Amino acid sequence: MSSSDIFIGETIGTAILILLGGGVCAAVTLKASKARNAGWLAITFGWGFAVMTAAYISGPLSGAHLNPAVTVGIAIKDGDWSNTPTYFAGQLLGAMIGAVLVWIAYYGQFQAHLTDREIVGGPGAQDTTAKAVEAQEKGAGPVLGVFSTGPEIRHTVQNLATEIIGTFVLLLAILTQGLNDEGNGLGILGALVTAFVVVSIGLSLGGPTGYAINPVRDLGPRIVHALLPLPNKGGSDWSYAWIPVVGPLIGGAIAGGVYNVAFA
Repeated sequence: MSSSDIFIGETIGTAILILLGGGVCAAVTLKASKARNAGWLAITFGWGFAVMTAAYISGPLSGAHLNPAVTVGIAIKDGDWSNTPTYFAGQLLGAMIGAVLVWIAYYGQFQAHLTDREIVGGPGAQDTTAKAVEAQEKGAGPVLGVFSTGPEIRHTVQNLATEIIGTFVLLLAILTQGLNDEGNGLGILGALVTAFVVVSIGLSLGGPTGYAINPVRDLGPRIVHALLPLPNKGGSDWSYAWIPVVGPLIGGAIAGGVYNVAFA
């Protein structure tokens, strides 16, 4: 794979991942959405199918990493870091593009949601104070959850550990695919299996933090949230933002090390 193929594949694939994954969050969250309050099952399966779709689209070009933690885990497994910056660049750009596309697709719903006094507080639709924003979640505006993750209970060690554990499971599942088939991998079925692993992680480990398990999945849309002209959007919760970046990278690195020790 050439550097241009990797960059283009990761940009397109990660954009699709965030468009569909962020899209299901928007569908479940925003007022005037037909899927509002569809619940956690809709979100977990939506993200799983998003991973599957993005992987099948980008796989022929870049191998469909779509996640810096995956790139790190594979680099540790293979001992080759030469294309890592290219993967990272495409992934971050794609995540930002995908978040913008979610905003475009749900533009009217964002406007309705963020001008509704039941959502933003105050006696009038435009009366949004810091206090009203803080009522949603400390440091986070009322639609940040469409773009990025946030903890239900703020405990730095637990939140970080949750992201490390979830990403470790994801990477170990990816790295060990097909080892019972003479190491040839699962081929076209690999993306489907990975999608169900993501659903499993969401159902079992997603409750505490919203399971970013992917640094750019969280960071790229959070940057977009900070930049978009959303009315009454509130804060982007930058005090928490490092956890869904650092945690997955640590989890991916540990999984790569475990693979080399136990499976290589």
